[in-house]
Amino acid sequence: MDNQKKAIPAGALLKCKLLVTVVDQKKEDFFTDYLQSFHVNLLLTMRGEGTAKTEMLQMLGLSDSGKAVIFSIIREDCVRAACDGLAEKFRTVKNGRGIAFTVPLSSVVGSAVYRFLSDQRIEGGN
Repeated sequence: MDNQKKAIPAGALLKCKLLVTVVDQKKEDFFTDYLQSFHVNLLLTMRGEGTAKTEMLQMLGLSDSGKAVIFSIIREDCVRAACDGLAEKFRTVKNGRGIAFTVPLSSVVGSAVYRFLSDQRIEGGN
């Protein structure tokens, strides 16, 4: 999968989304590192506890109920690749099961904050 930085026209406004990923706490570092390859500059991780009954967890192969809930801001043009990549990791990484979904963001206050969140740098700047 190619996660190389795409050329963005100067002054282009790219929409951002909130990507919520829920994984086992033991896989938190793996998935936060993976998400950063999709131009994610802001990640917030919170601890969660599953509420499903033990029988249901065992049936689904989810014996550990301690979860990491990862909130990340991602550019809309990277969402498809990130979600496809996450789906692949959920299937192929040992004990890497999880869920992910996005929520649209309607506004961001400040152009510097927007440029940071959308991983856009001013040419000639930092």
